[in-house]
Amino acid sequence: MNQDLSASEAARILGVSLATLYSYVSRGMLTPSGAQAGRRKRYPHDEVLRLAARKADGKRGGHKVVAAMNWGTPVLETRISRIADGRLYYRGHDVLTLAADATLEQVACLLWDDGGADYFAAAADAAHAPFSAGVVAAIGSVRSMPPLEAAMCMLPVCAQSLSARSDFAAGAASMRMLAALLLNRAPSVQRLHLQVAQAWQADAAQADWIRAALVLLADHELNASTFTVRCVASTGASQAAALSAGLAALSGPQHGGGSTLIRAMLEAALASDSLEHGIAAWFDGRDPSLFGFSHPLYPHGDPRGAYLLARMAQWPRASAVLAIGDRIAARLGMPANADFALAAMSVVCGWPAAAGEILFALARSAGWIAQAAEQIAGGGMIRPRARYVGRYQVE
Repeated sequence: MNQDLSASEAARILGVSLATLYSYVSRGMLTPSGAQAGRRKRYPHDEVLRLAARKADGKRGGHKVVAAMNWGTPVLETRISRIADGRLYYRGHDVLTLAADATLEQVACLLWDDGGADYFAAAADAAHAPFSAGVVAAIGSVRSMPPLEAAMCMLPVCAQSLSARSDFAAGAASMRMLAALLLNRAPSVQRLHLQVAQAWQADAAQADWIRAALVLLADHELNASTFTVRCVASTGASQAAALSAGLAALSGPQHGGGSTLIRAMLEAALASDSLEHGIAAWFDGRDPSLFGFSHPLYPHGDPRGAYLLARMAQWPRASAVLAIGDRIAARLGMPANADFALAAMSVVCGWPAAAGEILFALARSAGWIAQAAEQIAGGGMIRPRARYVGRYQVE
């Protein structure tokens, strides 16, 4: 059922005139649905309600406070990525088109400022920046930790070795350092997807699959880790601190850690006497809707997951893994998403257990740097209000 609103309906909900409604559109505060011409455009019902909530909470917070903070519900304006009509766009570029041949470095530069600059070339010297003896010793002390936790601890320490440079050149150097920490290898100026492929002994076909996955996962609007990064950046914290905060949020099982749980399910099902028995045993007592299948922003299926799974047929064990995904999707009535695709990739290619989380973290760091810079440029600390629903003391 189409719940799009006419201009008059949208204006009535917002409590504004039609002229004000059209000014919201011209300022990017409201995006019309589809491609209707002129003033016969229609507007997504949910987007109108979000804008109305933001206006209402802004009034309750006070205009002076709103000018200094993003006060109210956590809906932030951005020029970086957009999810609309079941597709994902980076600064207006369809991510599926970019996944065909772009590298993560190219997509990172696009997300950062769309100005055509190659910040990775500008930061090439930083990839070989010498670490102090103390930093080298500290890095060695966390090698036994899981990759995300090790990177979370050490990225701010390693970032201190960078010479002064622009934020985006520092961002490029930070991404290379992050790759080194996640993959337990020396920093390098080699393309990031090739660094991953070498660390996992992946062939050329798998390396290209890694490249596409990194591009598809580089940004995804205001997800939990991105919101965390923007909150930290809004306080004036360093870029490295914001990236570490993003890694912390990403590590949870309902975010970047979801692929690791799905991988465990796939391995259990493949090791079982029958796929059906293995699937049933895994989901017994678990809520399967939390990870691996469906996505609230893609009612007809996650295009990122579909793109990656469509490339799977050429690898051994792929048919069995795809069969598991198809059976669970049919059982739940939910299509597989990017978390399932990452887990499936790691299983069929024999990559490390944390491969899905590593790809997710490395890819998303590009978006985090873009989002942090946009937050800083916009100014103001993020401080949503709480709506108290607890007990009141009765006098």
